[in-house]
Amino acid sequence: MTVLRKARVLLTSYYAYMLEYRAELFLWALSGSLPLILMGVWTKAAQSGQFGLSSLDFTRYFLAVFIVRQFTVVWVIWEFEKEVIEGRLSPRLLQPLDPVWHHVASHVAERFARMPFLLALIGLFFLLYPQAFWIPKLGNFLLFLIAVILAFILRFLIQYTFAIFAFWTERASAIESFWFLLYLFLSGLIAPLQMFPEPVRNFVLWTPFPYLVHFPAALLIGLPVNLVQGFLVILGWGLLFFVLNRLLWRRGLKQYSGMGA
Repeated sequence: MTVLRKARVLLTSYYAYMLEYRAELFLWALSGSLPLILMGVWTKAAQSGQFGLSSLDFTRYFLAVFIVRQFTVVWVIWEFEKEVIEGRLSPRLLQPLDPVWHHVASHVAERFARMPFLLALIGLFFLLYPQAFWIPKLGNFLLFLIAVILAFILRFLIQYTFAIFAFWTERASAIESFWFLLYLFLSGLIAPLQMFPEPVRNFVLWTPFPYLVHFPAALLIGLPVNLVQGFLVILGWGLLFFVLNRLLWRRGLKQYSGMGA
């Protein structure tokens, strides 16, 4: 019960905090509209080319990508980096709670606060593109929920692992900037994986990138995916980054205390 009470307090506190920035939340939601812009490019191209996907498929795919991005966006590296540089991490280390849970609660609460804006944007999308409206099959929707939760956990683990390098460098966010370039091109954010040459696609499917965007998006709209491989790869990379994260955390704390913090 103590754990549940702590979780409830953290979530309600950060939810109230996020509600103070409703206007910013709306702008954050809009800032993830790159998939909707790319949708126009690909649907136009599909009208004159043979891509294996129709214009309607591209429309639904990029809407699904937009939705996935709303649930999986992570910013922990910039917050953690600032905490280390400014010394604000020190008082949190004195609390009987791993500092990561503050960041987890902040991210989860932000999802709930963002939800009304997301639903409004989806409604507006279907008003503009009524032909794209569809109701996902229950099985696909449940698999999508599991996949998008795992995608968020994996994305958070990866970025939080990079964030721990802030114990050694003041620009840990530079690692995330480089990683984001790979994420941008290999996750399915710019184009569905069906557009990739087969050798490239087969290689990319063993990296974590497609499972952060393409995999849950494809599940939502019913595109064919390898479920077993997908979930195993997510769990495998998640375990790898979790172990790396804990190792770096222990060494980083020694480095942090060695600096007198």
